[in-house]
Amino acid sequence: MTAIKVLLVDDDPLVRTGLSFMMGGSPDIEIVGEAADGTEVEALVERTRPDVVLMDIRMPAMDGLTATERLRGREGAPQVVVLTTFHADEQVLRALRAGAAGFVLKDTPPAEIVAAVRKVAAGDPVLSPTVTRQLMAHAAGHTAGSAADTRRARARDRIAQLNDREREVAVAVGHGRSNAEIAAGLFMSVATVKTHVSRILAKLDLNNRVQIALLAYDAGLTETEEDRRSGH
Repeated sequence: MTAIKVLLVDDDPLVRTGLSFMMGGSPDIEIVGEAADGTEVEALVERTRPDVVLMDIRMPAMDGLTATERLRGREGAPQVVVLTTFHADEQVLRALRAGAAGFVLKDTPPAEIVAAVRKVAAGDPVLSPTVTRQLMAHAAGHTAGSAADTRRARARDRIAQLNDREREVAVAVGHGRSNAEIAAGLFMSVATVKTHVSRILAKLDLNNRVQIALLAYDAGLTETEEDRRSGH
C-alpha cells in the first residue's frame, strides 16, 4: 500500500508537532515535510511532492489563502485541507473558492483529521452540505446589494455553459449529494455521473466538487423555500 504523503503548514511549532505525532502513527500516512509560513510551501511541494497539504490560514509573511491559490494554480497540484479555528469565516470560504478540498478545525479529534486526509487523498471533499450552507449564509450576511447581485450574475453566466444534464448534476452536487445519490435521482449510472462531474470541472475550470457546490449556490440554484423567504 502506497502511503499518503502529507505536508504540514502552520506557523505554530506546537501545532505542527501535534499533527505530526497524531498522523505519524498511521501506517498509510507519511509526513514528508513541514513549513512555518506560506512562503515556504511551493519549494517544499516541488521537493516532496505531497498528496495532501494541511494548510493553516493565518500565518505572518504569506497566509494560507495566498499559498492555496498559488498551489492550486500549478499543474498536478496537491489537495489542500485548510486548518482553522473558525467554523464560518470569510477566509475559509475564499480558500474553498481558490480550490481547497475542505477544512478541519484545529480542535478536531485526531482520528477525524486522519480520516479527512484519507478522504481528500481519495478525491472526496471534506465538507458537509450543512457546513457549506453555514459558510454561504455567513458570506451572504457580509455581501449585500450590488456585490451579491454581481456574484450571482457571474455564477449564472458560468452555469449557462453547461448543458441541461450537466446543470442538473451541478445542482445535485450543490445539494451535497453523493454520486450514488445523484445517479439514483437522475436515473443514470454512477459512471455517467462521474463523467458529467469531470466535464463540469473541465468546462468551468474548477478544481473539485466543493467549487461546483459553491458556484451552484452563488447562482441561486440550491435555494430552498426557506432561503427565499429569508432573502438569502
